Amino acid sequence: MASTAARHLISLDDLTDGQLRSVAARGAEFSSGRAGRVRPLDGAVAGIYFRKTSTRTRTAFSSGALRLGAQIVTFNGGDLQTNTGETSADTGLVFSRMLDVLVARTSGDPAELRAWAAQSRMSVVNAMSADEHPTQGLTDLTTLLGHFGRIDGLRVLYVGEGNNTAAALALGLTRFPGTELELRTPRGYGLAGDVLARALAHADAHGSRITERHDMAGLPAGADVIYTTRWQTTGTSKPDPAWRERFAPFQVNEALWEGSPEAVFMHDLPAHRGEEVTAEVLDGKRSIAFDQAENKMHSAMAVLEWCRAGTGEEG
Repeated sequence: MASTAARHLISLDDLTDGQLRSVAARGAEFSSGRAGRVRPLDGAVAGIYFRKTSTRTRTAFSSGALRLGAQIVTFNGGDLQTNTGETSADTGLVFSRMLDVLVARTSGDPAELRAWAAQSRMSVVNAMSADEHPTQGLTDLTTLLGHFGRIDGLRVLYVGEGNNTAAALALGLTRFPGTELELRTPRGYGLAGDVLARALAHADAHGSRITERHDMAGLPAGADVIYTTRWQTTGTSKPDPAWRERFAPFQVNEALWEGSPEAVFMHDLPAHRGEEVTAEVLDGKRSIAFDQAENKMHSAMAVLEWCRAGTGEEG
């Protein structure tokens, strides 16, 4: 593989507007088959490190790296010497001398990922930290672009916890002009304050809109997408023993389509039917959740290509 400077994806805010659009568009090209068979990672070695459980993201990046020509080395949560006291910075330096890219799910502080990225030889991709799930955000943008043919001007209603998936959706969607994102989250379980502030700044700069409320009254009509995620986020627990009572009014069911009859349904999966979403919605004709899941691989390929070979976007 040709020598290129390593690019890192720890947060969607690491991408310029042009890069965000370019990576999402490239994911849609892979999804549609228009990209053809390309192997920009021939000769590269990708490390796949998942400290927490994963079905889609781990498989997406493993399969995507192989399809692009890379070989993969996998690590589980207990495999690294960080468990015996080695610093993250030292681990990153060592990895960078043996790997071309490291895809890591820590479900923890992104500072650890930043420490691994403090070198110029190996790309680091955040496959989910506690605060943000940027590769899920790119998957969602890829899915929207593939389904609607555009992202600009789309209206999205997000219902449920303001978790790392919601954070990535907010930080990504608000950078597309004319988009409207309304979040309905249980009180005490909304977007983190810094994430909401960054998303509001994006909206102000790009002519989009984001709002958050903590009830289900007066839902907006005419949504293009209704989106939810699992209430119990991977690797976390809720200290409030009555949390399910707080979340119960935020279930996605058929009633939400009364004001948005043409909306499609999205879910980052895994799903718990009967909790955050009814089976009728998840398995119904409006659902594109499993197309969205497949797009994790196509989006992963776009991310890996951008990190190590670029997509033609220099902005």
